Amino acid sequence: QVQLVESGGGLVQAGGSLRLSCAASGRTFSAYDMGWFRQAPGKEREFVAAMRGSGGTYYADSVKGRFTISRDNAKNTVALQMNSLKPEDTAIYYCAASVGALALDLTTSYNYWGQGTQVTVSS
Repeated sequence: QVQLVESGGGLVQAGGSLRLSCAASGRTFSAYDMGWFRQAPGKEREFVAAMRGSGGTYYADSVKGRFTISRDNAKNTVALQMNSLKPEDTAIYYCAASVGALALDLTTSYNYWGQGTQVTVSS
């Protein structure tokens, strides 16, 4: 079982930036594809960004050009740099790990999930 712990959430004004981090347990972090999802109150969990263990990145259209996913396999961490934040980015953000899935924009592709970290963007 892989354990994931998110950090870095908080309150920021619209137009500001925030950097989220996710720390994973284990020694085989590079074997996992990693993703970020978010869930606003009353809404479905939504794909944000993903990164293959091999380095390929994928973004939801709503965050493309504003958010950047990165990973440090030596440190077993994945990060989400969020710039030009908008109130509609407000949500709980979750880190997730996938083993051998093809479609990384689907929640069902992920085997492990973190507890989430709150991001609130004010006007």
